[in-house]
Amino acid sequence: MAAIYAGRTLIIQDQFEGGRWMDLVERERATRAMLVPTMLKMVMDHPDFYKHDLSSLEVITYGAAPMPLEVIQRAIVEFPGAHFINAFGQTETAATITMLPPEDHILEGSPEELERKLRRLSSIGKPLEDVEVRIVDEDGGPVAQSEVGEIVARGTRLMKGYWNMADATTETIRGGWLYTGDLGYFDEDGYIFLAGRAKDLINRGGEMISPEEVERALQSHPAVDEAAVIGVADVDWGERVRAVVVLKDGHSAVEEELIEHCRERMASFKKPESVVFASQLPRNPLGKVLKRELREQYS
Repeated sequence: MAAIYAGRTLIIQDQFEGGRWMDLVERERATRAMLVPTMLKMVMDHPDFYKHDLSSLEVITYGAAPMPLEVIQRAIVEFPGAHFINAFGQTETAATITMLPPEDHILEGSPEELERKLRRLSSIGKPLEDVEVRIVDEDGGPVAQSEVGEIVARGTRLMKGYWNMADATTETIRGGWLYTGDLGYFDEDGYIFLAGRAKDLINRGGEMISPEEVERALQSHPAVDEAAVIGVADVDWGERVRAVVVLKDGHSAVEEELIEHCRERMASFKKPESVVFASQLPRNPLGKVLKRELREQYS
């Protein structure tokens, strides 16, 4: 709808496929694109990637799922003429409510500035001007900086409620605030970092573990292509942390190696206690990993 409002030409695929997507960009000289992280990675990993002229792209917007740092760093190099935008939102918020703008994707400056920008690449940026965003605890009260809580928002662009679903509306909109179900925290500069979905948190002996934090640690291993973390039922601890890992082509790793890799990068109780290797992760059409299917298959 935004594209129509702006008078743009829309180029639509019936089903995403990296090679056909590049054909369309090249033939139609597309200037803007919206890609979820999985799609962006599929394009860059395609064997014909360097055979296509994608220089017409001026803006690449991404979102709908966490962006691995390795993928966006590579994309910045591979698409030197494009500006990148990370847009965060959901259907209930009429799409975007926070944004990491193009200037935060320019990896230049002093070593200290570069380190800060690299850290910010893992964030969803800051709230848009017409949206108010807070991070709250289970009682709706504010949490301290860097403390994880649920992301809530309010503003004129947000929905008024679900059609003919009064109970669901009451559960989602409380005191004028829309509860997104996404967990996150503010850093010292006001950037928001995601910490997972509230329903996906793993409760290990009373300690709450964010799957996304463990997934980021796993994805920093050179042999790991993708990773998803779930909680599996356990008599002693309530839940234990299990990782489902897809390795890069031509690379190898063993369970103990990946567990130790995580243990060195986070509190020991957060590390995976078991690792399952898979050929791919189940995803919906938007590229989001289907944790429910993983729990059904691997728990």
